[in-house]
Order: sequence, then structure tokens, then C-alpha cells
Amino acid sequence: MAGAPYRDFPMPAVIAEQTRRWLDTAQEERTVAPARASATVLLAREAAAEVAGVAPGSAVEVFVLRRAAGMAFAGGMLAFPGGGVDARDADPSLPWAGPDPARWARRLQVAEPIARELVIAAAREVFEECGVLLAGPSADEVVADLTDPSWDREREALLDRSQSFAEMLTWLDLVLRTDLLALRGHWTTPVCEPRRYDTRFFAARMPGGQVADDRSSEAEVAGWATPADILRAQAEGREVLLPPTQVMVEQLMEVPVGGLDDWLARPVPVHPVQPWPVEHGGTLWMRSPVGPDGHGLPVPGTDLR
Repeated sequence: MAGAPYRDFPMPAVIAEQTRRWLDTAQEERTVAPARASATVLLAREAAAEVAGVAPGSAVEVFVLRRAAGMAFAGGMLAFPGGGVDARDADPSLPWAGPDPARWARRLQVAEPIARELVIAAAREVFEECGVLLAGPSADEVVADLTDPSWDREREALLDRSQSFAEMLTWLDLVLRTDLLALRGHWTTPVCEPRRYDTRFFAARMPGGQVADDRSSEAEVAGWATPADILRAQAEGREVLLPPTQVMVEQLMEVPVGGLDDWLARPVPVHPVQPWPVEHGGTLWMRSPVGPDGHGLPVPGTDLR
């Protein structure tokens, strides 16, 4: 893709060995795993007054998890709550408020049933992984108190697949607030990795009154951090971020003090981004078609030699 803009990101050591083996394999013998549809959510809130405004990237905090080291994908890396689409996320009976599936289909540039799955998966994963529920008793309300032990039982029932998200919302007489989600990106795992995801990145404001927790079995630690602190930890080698996570954190650096709602409401260009491995200086990198603002660029694919 001569002349096309891109950014090179250092390839995390944990995936460099696998990538090297893939590149050393004859092209006709390489295998490419299918990319599973998935959704992840940048759950954000204003930073505390003593933090906000002190330095760039300190106006907001985002909820992040360091994935357990033994995880098959992105083990030991910092990520946002999210995961793969479940077959039951397609349930058309789920109580829905906000932009309808047809409107989300246009925004996501997919068929309506797929748009439904992605939006539902995003909300379901946030509840499963950190106990935050983007739903309420009506189209303009959000559940504010999830401290009753019954919510733990609902969450466990989702995790063990004894109930679906649609069944839970229907049983509790709640509606999914899709208006609380904003699309921020679309990244697909490089073809050299054995486990791949086709991921939509959403963002949402942390609902007032709720508390995000660190109970996810898939995470070593979880909590709130400012974008500046996350990028500093990455630069110092204390945290590892895959390119899409880094780019999303960089986007959060743009949020001014008191400007989270405006940032969420502002549409951004979203184009598919699929990094590919390159080598220079004896080091493997992940080359990605993204511009200086961190948004994907509408450029064609390339060979992977």
C-alpha cells in the first residue's frame, strides 16, 4: 500500500514469537483463523477534582482490566470490558430503547441482525465483567443501585449461561439504553494471530449511583485510571497495550475538563483497521492504517509479506 498513511506500534513480546513463526511459514501453508465478532466498551467518568485539569489526559478516568496472564488472547495486557458475541445476543425480544437496530446498522455498516448482536454484546459484557448495567425501567432512566445481592445472582446466571441478557431484562422489566453507547472504533486482529476478533469499540458514561468492580475472573486487576496514567505506565513498561487499546486511550486524551458528554455525542469517522506485521531494525511491529487523530483510515488492504 505504497503511499498510504499508517502507524507502527511495537509488537508485544507475548505475541512476537507466534508472529515470527507465522511469517517464517511458507505463504501457501499459513493458516488464518476466522475473526469472531466482539464488542468492548470504554466506560468513562469525570476524574476527581484534584486530578482533572492538572495535566493533559487527566480530565476523565476509564475503567480498565489487566487480563489474566493465562488467557488465550491478550493475556497480561490492559484492556476494556468486552468479549465475543454470544448466539443469544441476537434475541429480537430484548427490551430496547434509544436508536433502533436499523439506525445502529447504518452506523456500524452491517446488517441489522448483526448490529443488534454487537450492541447487546457490548452491554452484556460490561455487566458481566464489571457489574455496570446500561439499562433502566424506562427510556430515560438508568438503574442507579445494584447493591442488592439479587443483582449478583443475575450476573452469575449470565456468566454460567443459565439465562440470556434478554431474559434478564425482560424478567426485571428493564430496557436496554442503547443511546448511552457511542461507537469509537472498529479493529480486527491481525491474520498472523491464532485467535482473532472483529471488534467494535463503544464508549459510555459510567451511570450515576452504580459501582464498577474487579470481580471478573478474566482479570488480574481492574480499576479506574486516567488516560495519561495508562500511557505513562505503558511507556515505563509497567503495562502492555495492544494497538487498538492504545489508540482508544489516546482518543480519551482529547476530552477536556467537563467535556465528557460532548465527546461522547460527537460522531467520529469509523473505518475498519486491521494491523499487519512488519519488521524493521530487527524488531517486529504492528502496522496499522490510522491517522494522527487515532481514527481508522479508509485505505485498502495489503499483502502480508
